[in-house]
Amino acid sequence: MLAVIKTGGKQYIVTPGQKLKVEKLEGEAGAPIKFEEVLLVETDDKKVEIGQPIVKGAAVAANIVAQTKGPKVIAYKYKAKKRYHLKKGHRQQLTEVEITGINL
Repeated sequence: MLAVIKTGGKQYIVTPGQKLKVEKLEGEAGAPIKFEEVLLVETDDKKVEIGQPIVKGAAVAANIVAQTKGPKVIAYKYKAKKRYHLKKGHRQQLTEVEITGINL
């Protein structure tokens, strides 16, 4: 069984037992969460339900594993012959979740 969920402006293909990192979600480690925006569900007998835009009554249950940060990304601006340079660093806040089930 698999589903396509939408969170943080991105879409993810998920299966039960899978761990993935998504944009920061509110909650402590160990807290259960639900993804209501399910775009597609495929059952074990290869039956596919496609939402328009979401599948009605479908939800994906998950548990928060940890609140983490992504790798540091360096943004560097430079103007030749003007003695101008600007260096900025950014680390994206992420939430690691483990998918526990897909409900229709």
